[in-house]
Amino acid sequence: MNLQFSSPIEASDAGRRIISGIVVPFGTVGNTSAGPVVFEAGSISIGDPTKIKLLAQHSQTDPIGRAMSFQESATEIRGQFKVSASQKGSDYLVMASEDLISGLSVGVEVIASKPGKDGTLYVQRATLKEVSLVESPAFTQAVVTNVAASESEADLHTSEETQSTTESEAIVETQAPEAVTPEAPAAETVEASRPTVKASSPYITSTVRSPIQNMGGYALHSIKAKLGDEESALYVKAAADSMTTNTGFNPTQYLSSIFVSNTNFGRPAVDACGRAALPTSGLTINIPSLITPTDTAPTVAVTAESAAPSNTGMTSEYLSYTVSKYAGQQTISLELIERSDPVFMDQLMIQLERAYLKATDAAVIAALISSGTAATATAATSAGLISYLSTEAAATYAGTSYFAKNVILGTGTWAATMGYVDSTGRPIYNASQPWNAAGNMGNSSIKGNLLGLDAYVDVNAVATNGADNSAFVIAPEAVTVFESATAMFSVNVVSSMSVNLAIYGYMVPAVLQPKGVRKYKTV
Repeated sequence: MNLQFSSPIEASDAGRRIISGIVVPFGTVGNTSAGPVVFEAGSISIGDPTKIKLLAQHSQTDPIGRAMSFQESATEIRGQFKVSASQKGSDYLVMASEDLISGLSVGVEVIASKPGKDGTLYVQRATLKEVSLVESPAFTQAVVTNVAASESEADLHTSEETQSTTESEAIVETQAPEAVTPEAPAAETVEASRPTVKASSPYITSTVRSPIQNMGGYALHSIKAKLGDEESALYVKAAADSMTTNTGFNPTQYLSSIFVSNTNFGRPAVDACGRAALPTSGLTINIPSLITPTDTAPTVAVTAESAAPSNTGMTSEYLSYTVSKYAGQQTISLELIERSDPVFMDQLMIQLERAYLKATDAAVIAALISSGTAATATAATSAGLISYLSTEAAATYAGTSYFAKNVILGTGTWAATMGYVDSTGRPIYNASQPWNAAGNMGNSSIKGNLLGLDAYVDVNAVATNGADNSAFVIAPEAVTVFESATAMFSVNVVSSMSVNLAIYGYMVPAVLQPKGVRKYKTV
């Protein structure tokens, strides 16, 4: 036996139940029930090593372990297997340690092969299906190099037995015929058994006998392992044991109590306007008005004794607004409803509601832009902002008889406002009182104060600082948002066993007095 196939046992303790050795040699004749067989170099394809089972005597009903890894070279394939802690696995581990069951045998599905002149079958392509511990080997060159049993089993090993090297046939599992060439035999599963030469009995130790004691030793043996040194590979594998090699004990955790989203913006524009309940019927709202040029309001004048009082007839018209429906839908499978975490439905309803809030808030911004009054153009500077707020607050009162109370800012204008400083470099709008009296605009709230106006930050407003319509000075009485309560609507779809779930509501953003909405405009 070539000594490189047989090496001392690295460790034997309660935590290791490992068998390793040569799985199949390349270019060597093995006698099986299919006749003499030779596996050509690189002929065996191995998928996920952890999916390859270690069987007892090729019995599919007797799995005793699972492969850990395979190393392939130009002359052979070596394998390392973890033996099950079951009673049968323990029995086979003991028998393997005592040379009673000492062969490793592969079960492959032959994909391509060709017959030789002497009747030998040369396997060119095959897929590894399983590896078995067997009693009778076929390849004399293959050996089991290591048996690392449990401590309790190692106590049973007190002597070595000489391994019989008598060859015998292995079990052959026949697959459906598959012709490769006109001369090639039908594809079949070939299982080749090999003898085992054991160097020594396991001995007991409580720790791994490894030369790796520091990072330098780890690096050295990592290099040797890549160069083909089997012992160094085992040392590195033992030293590298971590969560990555024990994934079954490192499950991914899913936290249903925390849900991450970027939809929590609310409705700042709606909050800055007046609110009213939507009438219960109809899709059009008509509101009497005296603000159009053709409307006339009653008058009162100084009247002499016995003279007729001022008599100006009042004429009014209707302002007409169309009611719009806002709705969103989700289609949910029956499985998702019945088998998901209950938190799912809570979060789904929260996200539907937030989507409704975003859509209706954007509709209010659009109404302010389409029906509001453009302000006097100012520069996108601190002085320009002061001019805009003061000038348009006065214009709001002059045009509507109501005071401006609120200002809506886009995110860009909000950011610029927080950065405005006075001549000494001191922040104007985010310093604490009483350092300044201009207002207070912070970075942790969507509501602040600018020159006495409540400031609302709205992500739906134009974000760019200095852009037209990136801010709105508002008298709440000049804008009324008529809105119904939101409702849920669901329909069971029997054909797909799913549920259509929708949120909906009705709203009218009515700009009653355009002069009460002053749109920011820059030069």
